Amino acid sequence: MGNLSGRLLNVLLAELGRPAGRPFFLRQVALSLRLRKKHQEERGVMKHLPYILPALLLGACGADIQPEEPATPREIHERVLVMDSHLDTPANFSKPDFDILADNPSRIGQVQVDLPKMERGGLDGGFWVIFTPQGPLDEASYEAAKQAAFTRSDDILAMVEAHPDAFELAYTADDAERIVAEGKRIVFQSIENSYPLGTDLTVLEDFYERGVRLVGPVHFRDNQFADSATDLSATDLGGLTPLGEELVREANRLGMMVDGSHAADSAVEDIMEISTTPIVLSHSGVKALYDHPRNIPDDLLRRVAENGGVIQMNALGSYIENLESPAERTTALEELAASYEGRSPFDLTDEERKQYMARRGEIDSAYPMPLSSFEVFMEQMLYALEIVGPEHVGMGADWDGGGGVAGMEDVSLLPKVTERLLEEGYTEADLENIWGGNLLRIMRQAEAAKAQ
Repeated sequence: MGNLSGRLLNVLLAELGRPAGRPFFLRQVALSLRLRKKHQEERGVMKHLPYILPALLLGACGADIQPEEPATPREIHERVLVMDSHLDTPANFSKPDFDILADNPSRIGQVQVDLPKMERGGLDGGFWVIFTPQGPLDEASYEAAKQAAFTRSDDILAMVEAHPDAFELAYTADDAERIVAEGKRIVFQSIENSYPLGTDLTVLEDFYERGVRLVGPVHFRDNQFADSATDLSATDLGGLTPLGEELVREANRLGMMVDGSHAADSAVEDIMEISTTPIVLSHSGVKALYDHPRNIPDDLLRRVAENGGVIQMNALGSYIENLESPAERTTALEELAASYEGRSPFDLTDEERKQYMARRGEIDSAYPMPLSSFEVFMEQMLYALEIVGPEHVGMGADWDGGGGVAGMEDVSLLPKVTERLLEEGYTEADLENIWGGNLLRIMRQAEAAKAQ
């Protein structure tokens, strides 16, 4: 009876995954049953399923299920768990004109994620970023950066608290599956640039308690932890610094995943050497198709995969192809830089940086960069899939942080990726890995390492 029950449940789960009229609802039922199956297996009560399942089906499924009809790409997209590993949307939470529940006008790199767009695009959630720009390496600056990072985390927590029916904080991989089964959106937190930790790694545990489960050591410039891929100064830290090595070990101890995006190749190699769990490249590209410092060469990508890690594909146009800046834009940016005597925005005071970014926003609006295309983005993803396979590729498009291409301007258009991958011959099982399964696998490995 136990084997019959297991087969019956598997068949029913497969059929429940075929939406008919109410795809999101049926996907919730399917996810709920998967969780129920896991729980029942642990307790050894599978023999009761023949009596439980008819009641579940009669009570929960008001739609006709026709297993003989092949699932459409949209139906498949709706029933896999869809996450993005790099949502810069928290930068919008403090803006007075932004409402996460409203269908805000979409703007590349600025407003690409809100609840209506997530619903249309089948995005179940992901990692909402605590980003802090790089600043001077001194104690006063560390303290200011730490407070800014806590404020950004507070913004995320406040958003979730304000909308408990739509969003929920996630702390574990199991949480993510449960939250989706309950019809809500997943909110993991991540740190982009560990600069705010200063030299006190105990602060990382404070962020862990808040829900941070992914930490990246570095951003655009070298810092106390690592070489940056994009820092063109003569300084070469040789990968991770000794403090950076300790950061990786502390992340392992806490059960956090480590993010190698923005780190120099040498630092990525050091992270893999030290980390007891696979790493995540939360928003990166492949260098073989476009030679940009933020992209990963094939040999390193293969080592990431051999180590069990994953590359989450970036959709920031200037990282995936050579886009020529309009002459007017170039002139305006040169004049802006000259007005600050050539200092980097990261070297400005908070007030100066605010003024700089306001002017930069005006330039972006007046003289926008040309967009890359959906086809160029898919070439990046398909190349990575060819090199390392669907067990090591995912999505981290850098939404609200510069990502987005013509034809995939915001998250409402994510089903196009599923459709294209199916056309290329990838299966639903592959899509389950690509859209969220790989991230959850690595998260479970991090959780298990912590428990040891």
